[in-house]
Amino acid sequence: MNKLIKKIWTLGVILSTLLYAGIVTAHGNVTLESDVCVRNMSGSMVHLSTYQPQYDPQAEYCTEIPQEGETFWVLDLIDHALRNMPIDIKVVRGSGDSSSDTVASLYSTDHSDGVIKGAFNLDKGNYTLLVTGIGVPSLHYEYPLHIQTTNYKNMLVAAIPYIIAFMLIAFLTDKYLKRRQLQH
Repeated sequence: MNKLIKKIWTLGVILSTLLYAGIVTAHGNVTLESDVCVRNMSGSMVHLSTYQPQYDPQAEYCTEIPQEGETFWVLDLIDHALRNMPIDIKVVRGSGDSSSDTVASLYSTDHSDGVIKGAFNLDKGNYTLLVTGIGVPSLHYEYPLHIQTTNYKNMLVAAIPYIIAFMLIAFLTDKYLKRRQLQH
């Protein structure tokens, strides 16, 4: 009987590990409304995608970039009004306040197709990508960038349902085994 319980536990651990969606860091195939890479201000929307093809040619990231080094980014100007105004893009170290160090910058006036592309080479740490549409009114979007960092709080929050399920299975298994022992 103990071998059967061990097999069940092993299968449960393997299945919960395989089905744990929190270990996936890339995103894709989601609607604009639920996409964490979309920023909306007064009805104007922009979408950021980042890529590191040297590590994983298929993966698309947003703000959680798994490796330091060269990262390609694409900013999609979803709102057509943004396509006619100059766009200022800056990557700053830290939280993005005015006293932050500018690491990279780009000023774009020709993006009638709604796409602005670039690349940056960032070290491990936290940065902010600032996007400003220079018009009346001006529009300002921010993307926090986390390069090769782990957010343990988010990992714990994502793991809580699995921890609860594991504890419930352990409790029920214990009750079942005690009941069987009392019957014999």
